[in-house]
Amino acid sequence: MTFHLHRAERTDVLADGLATLLAEPTDDPFATELVVVAALGTERWLSQRLSHRLGASPGGGDGVTAGVRFARPHSIVAELVGEDDQDPWRPDALVWPVLEVIEAGLDEPWLAAVARHLGQGRAGLERELRIDRRLGVARSLAARLHAYARQRPAMTEAWSAGRDEDGTGAPLPADVRWQAEVWRRVRAQVVAPSPDERIAATIAALAGSPDAVGLPSRVNLFGHNRLPLGELQVLAALAEHRDVHLWLPHPSPGAWDRLTDTADIVTREADDTAQLLRNPLLAALGRDVRELQRSLAAVAPRATVHPPLGVERPGTLLGRLQADVAADRPGSAGPAPEADDRSVQVHACHGRARQVDVLRDVIVGLLQDDPTLEPRDVLVMVPDIESYAPLFHAAFGQAEILGDTPHHPGHRLRVMLADRAASRTNPLLGLTAAVLELARRGRATNAEVLDLLGAEPIRHRFDLDDDAIERIAGWIESSGVRWGFDGPHRQRFGLRVEQNTWRTGLDRLVAGVAATEDPARLVAEVLPLDDVPSGDVDLAGRLVTFLDGLERAVDAFAGSATMAQWSERIDAMLTDLAEVPLRDAWQRQQVDRELERLDDDTTVLRPGEVLTMVRERWAGRPSRANFRTGSLTVCTMVPMRSVPHRVVCLVGLDDGTFPRATHVDGDDALARRPLTGERDARAEDRQLLLDAVMSATETLVVTYTGADEHRGQARPPAVPLGELLDQVRRTAGETDVVTHHPLQPFDPRNLRPGAVTGDPRPFSFDPAALAGARASLRPRTEPAPFLPEPLPAAPREDLALADLIAFVQNPVRGFWRQRLDVLLRGEEQLLDEDLPITLDGLERWRIGQRLLDDAVRGVAPADAWSAVWRAGMMPPGRLGEAVGNDVGTRVATLVGGTTALRAGDAESVDVDIALPDGRRLTGTVEGVHEDRLVTVSYSTVHGRHRLRDWVRLLALSLQRPEVPWVAHLAGKVGRGTAQFVTRSPASRDEALGLLADLVDLRDDGLQRPLPLPVELARLFAFQQRTRGPQAAARIAAREWQREAKAFGPPADRDAEEIVRVWGPKAPFETLVAGGFTALAARLWDGALDHQQEAQL
Repeated sequence: MTFHLHRAERTDVLADGLATLLAEPTDDPFATELVVVAALGTERWLSQRLSHRLGASPGGGDGVTAGVRFARPHSIVAELVGEDDQDPWRPDALVWPVLEVIEAGLDEPWLAAVARHLGQGRAGLERELRIDRRLGVARSLAARLHAYARQRPAMTEAWSAGRDEDGTGAPLPADVRWQAEVWRRVRAQVVAPSPDERIAATIAALAGSPDAVGLPSRVNLFGHNRLPLGELQVLAALAEHRDVHLWLPHPSPGAWDRLTDTADIVTREADDTAQLLRNPLLAALGRDVRELQRSLAAVAPRATVHPPLGVERPGTLLGRLQADVAADRPGSAGPAPEADDRSVQVHACHGRARQVDVLRDVIVGLLQDDPTLEPRDVLVMVPDIESYAPLFHAAFGQAEILGDTPHHPGHRLRVMLADRAASRTNPLLGLTAAVLELARRGRATNAEVLDLLGAEPIRHRFDLDDDAIERIAGWIESSGVRWGFDGPHRQRFGLRVEQNTWRTGLDRLVAGVAATEDPARLVAEVLPLDDVPSGDVDLAGRLVTFLDGLERAVDAFAGSATMAQWSERIDAMLTDLAEVPLRDAWQRQQVDRELERLDDDTTVLRPGEVLTMVRERWAGRPSRANFRTGSLTVCTMVPMRSVPHRVVCLVGLDDGTFPRATHVDGDDALARRPLTGERDARAEDRQLLLDAVMSATETLVVTYTGADEHRGQARPPAVPLGELLDQVRRTAGETDVVTHHPLQPFDPRNLRPGAVTGDPRPFSFDPAALAGARASLRPRTEPAPFLPEPLPAAPREDLALADLIAFVQNPVRGFWRQRLDVLLRGEEQLLDEDLPITLDGLERWRIGQRLLDDAVRGVAPADAWSAVWRAGMMPPGRLGEAVGNDVGTRVATLVGGTTALRAGDAESVDVDIALPDGRRLTGTVEGVHEDRLVTVSYSTVHGRHRLRDWVRLLALSLQRPEVPWVAHLAGKVGRGTAQFVTRSPASRDEALGLLADLVDLRDDGLQRPLPLPVELARLFAFQQRTRGPQAAARIAAREWQREAKAFGPPADRDAEEIVRVWGPKAPFETLVAGGFTALAARLWDGALDHQQEAQL
């Protein structure tokens, strides 16, 4: 029997040769043919290809492939050497004995370097941080030991014999000799023979009893570019008594012939094969196939090398490039490519998203130009599938969602993404990793828990929609929850403080279901949370149930356990917290399978180590199901590397991203003195690029980031892509295949024929980009006003007093809220997940105002302070006491200074006022003491506070005209305190006229934004009274131009509602043109006529 070597530049030609061979029957007509493939994507393509040659019909093309078993190289070798899924030398299984050996040797001198790395001999936090490295060290070392035995079995054989050598007879470097001792101790601990021993035993068995192996008489290996030395040795031994056919995609018969005499395995440093080649691209990118040729010649010197199978190529630039590689010619500029030759396209873009945009237009253009081209004929490969997956989802498909809206033709193309990480495609796996991460961090902050609530399995389990999560977020903020489930949970972090935990927040929520918030009336020592409607009782219960389950999971995940116990913990967590619809039941089934894969081992693991393990296990890996489905296939660069397609697209060949960045592993004994044939990830990526170039039959499309998407700075292509471009220039002469694309898809150049690529048609097919380009070409004009014409008058409905007050306090914001129903970003509240150690001005105001409000209502100071503490507003311990002393002093001053004003019981007056236009103004005025309206504010008194009291005073004067009302507003003014005294108008008619004018002002302000910043208007109105209109305008203009203080609120002109209407840094003249001076007088003259400042 013989080792047969078949070569071709493309795998379709190899597949046809394989089909011809398989069509020849073996001695046993019932025997199953064995085909060993390099990747799952190759398996599906090869099966489909063979089905057109091996069918039962006379022509053999009935689309059926039967009697053929496909396997992977490691699986067939495992079958030969006796490995199975329970093999203790598998890297995943080897972790545990390696970990035990490391832990047992930490105090021994030979393992001192590893011991230091793991924090041995250290104490405290540093030891805790370092000890979580145990599993990572064990996993990486187990993977290295397995690779050593596969790729350089002579080295592990020497180690087993007690010699610290590197497999070439040279001594190991001193700093990695500890690995040889680990190997020997692991070898003594693991009962089964090591991989190198089994390889040697298998080779001997194949020589002595060839029929003992249950394999057919003919074995085929298809599509490999690299095979480890151990596997090659087994296959060579198998070929002594069977026909072993290696179908090798080799890019260059010329290079093969030139390297025929290189028939030994040498150190990579001594390998001179690159210098023997003439084609620079082969020399730069083809190291893997060169080294495989050396290894084959060394391991199977008597192999039958069949003549290369011929390949037909077009006369395009791509065909000429491939021909130069095949013949190992350096490449020289021949005739210039035809003007319409776009067989090699390289597109330089601004960032990843733009690359996908450009690729979509390229693919649609190719499909339009050639009616015979189908999406299945196009292959898209990316180095990092996870980074690009959302971009492909957004750019392709979506036609059902877009409906009749004009959209890009690319949205009608179905895209199948392969090689996705399991945790990205299965939300249950992603949830498991998220809860493990939360348990590892340990704090359970409000933001972390709220993010977890957004996970789809949790939303489904607890029936949560967007509105429910928004209400829960409001409860979290109002209840003061920051982090930690309860006091004992906090103690793990050395903090014995109960406040601001989930337990105190939930207690307040549950109490709020049954009672309203009242500092003087606690419920079981709990301050109820206000604003829990009866309709939300069920939602509150679901939140409590969720947090109870999450706390149980985090507590379970906090302790160390064996992998079997971890599997049980994860299963219990998913049962408590997650649920999927019936149509997604496969997700739970996949989780169950993944949990079964967790080894039932006695080694105890910490949470951080388990998190690292599941992330690695659930990372992206090739799958058979997502290839060759008829859709446009997007995958990583490994599974379909040599499968020919009419169009091959390589996306994301950016500098720094491709080849993949690999850190230098100083502990890798192979890397110290690498031999030819041993794996090198960066060289593998270079080989992938060469394979992709050779597998394109009509068009090669490459995209990369050629300019920074933010600053526009030029960026070079990845080095291998630069080498490809150099070779293209040698072949194409002056023809430039690189297209530099504009930053934006709506750039007019994309829509002009020939402006981007020189084609007679526009480059872009996007109707939205066309609309944007047309808009950009219209004559430049001043930005259109926010509202060119006033809106129609709002319906004349009865008016709430609170709405009128809110409007006059900020007319522009009132337009947004009360007419447009828009909540501006500045009004959104962000969760603060840190304990209130130091308080900013707003937080101090909240505490002070709450204490003031309670004091005014007659709450005892002790109860008021207790409520503030129970609400989680104060810093813990003595920090809170210091804040309390400061705030309490000012509160006492304000309360003491207004005691006489607040004599008598406070009452609330309901108002129902008939307005001159027939509408009614209704509401409630609180804080009324006999004939006084008393308001005590902890904050600095601003114009909005004075206007609020003015409107309330007018309402009281109209509701009870017989009372001589006086409003007292006490608060901070400058560095002290003061009060503003406002007296009611002399008559009811005057009060009604003033109030009606404010209502009319609101009516105007609901039709258009009024240029009426309240503080600026107050300043102008006051100065106009004392210094005249011109001086008032100058003073107001200076104030308008004032920049905000570094840590203060924004200046008026920088407020969001102002900027959205009049633009950034709008000049004062813009306000004047909109009627500012007259509006300021309407807003403030009445209040200023009746208001004065007085001592408190």
